[in-house]
Amino acid sequence: MKQQWFVVVLLLVAAAAATEKQKSDKKHNKISEIEKKLDALLELEAELENEIIDAAKDEEEGDAEEEEAQDMQREDPKIYQIDVQEDPCAGVPCPAGRSCVVTMSGKGACQCVTACEEETDPRRRVCSNHNETWMTDCDLHRQRCLCEDGLAGCQDDKYKHLHIDYYGQCQQLPECEPEDLADFPRRMREWLFSVMRDMADRHILSAHYEKLEREAEDDETQKWSNAVVWKWCDLDGPPKDKVVSRHELFPLRAPLLTLEHCIAPFLDSCDPNDDHKITLKEWGVCLKLDEEDVADMDDLCEDIRDQEAKPVKKI
Repeated sequence: MKQQWFVVVLLLVAAAAATEKQKSDKKHNKISEIEKKLDALLELEAELENEIIDAAKDEEEGDAEEEEAQDMQREDPKIYQIDVQEDPCAGVPCPAGRSCVVTMSGKGACQCVTACEEETDPRRRVCSNHNETWMTDCDLHRQRCLCEDGLAGCQDDKYKHLHIDYYGQCQQLPECEPEDLADFPRRMREWLFSVMRDMADRHILSAHYEKLEREAEDDETQKWSNAVVWKWCDLDGPPKDKVVSRHELFPLRAPLLTLEHCIAPFLDSCDPNDDHKITLKEWGVCLKLDEEDVADMDDLCEDIRDQEAKPVKKI
């Protein structure tokens, strides 16, 4: 009996020892797993530290090279300028019908476009000042360019001054009666001032032109002259050569031609010497302004340009 109890005790002790061993093994395994994860984290941390160190070294080397280059350029500003590849056509505006190309000398120059995209949509057609329909405005402007430069493809010398009269296919427009033409300058002055006042109310004029509009509101004698000056200066596009060409009249002429049948003969009368350029004085005389107003307009428009060229001070 005692032997049986002894065996039972031994079995219990063995079972307890086995259980403790299992617990110990599990604990050991968990510790081993944790240690492995810690080792992996330490390795990852070391890799990150190395990458940070390498990146810092690269940045320091880059800063040192940049500083060295700046020092060399201070000593000789011409260094590295040859390697800078600037677009020769950057800042070279070309008129319609021309595009900028790089010449053999490496400079940008405006030359006639080589071809225009084929267009079949009749809405893209334009009517010229010779009452001829062209497929697109590109075709018309390219033809003018070819004739201006005396190049092959020019169909007639008269196209040197070719321009768009209005968009769409040419149509038979009503003739301008003499009495309508005589009254047209008055209607044009009123229309110009009305447009100027509307733009001032919507604050889409420059501060200088808004000032002119306010002066015109306060002083009836400046009502027409200020509006006339504003529109002429607006039409005189870059390079602001103090004349408005027939081509620069397009934004005024084209939208009105089918509505105001006297606009074409009126604008023709503003160029009495037929040099295809309208000065501010010619513009004022054409709009029937007083001689005193016409004499002062040149300075007024130039003052506006000078003021607009000055940088605006920030408060």
